Amino acid sequence: MSLDDLSEDIENQYTALDESLPVSLDRETKNELAVLTTALEPDNPDELVRRAVHLLFQSIVERGTLDFHLRRRYDVTYDEYLSGMTYEDMTGGYDYPQRDDERRYQF
Repeated sequence: MSLDDLSEDIENQYTALDESLPVSLDRETKNELAVLTTALEPDNPDELVRRAVHLLFQSIVERGTLDFHLRRRYDVTYDEYLSGMTYEDMTGGYDYPQRDDERRYQF
């Protein structure tokens, strides 16, 4: 195999992506996917797209970006979503004791 063979295989993959993927891709993404498909030889380019989604999700979770967006939009974190409870629910943060102002300063 040579560089020419690699270039040809990538070009073939690039052309095949138009036929096999229902997602519209820009030129740069399509080229990168063609290179990955040629190098990794998956059974189907869809497998690489699935892997890419998993990697993107993992990196966004690890960086805290997902929590930022979830907190901003839904006021929860991903951990809260997974557990089905907010941190306040877990710690009893909503159960404040009632203040008794009459006995407040008595010892």
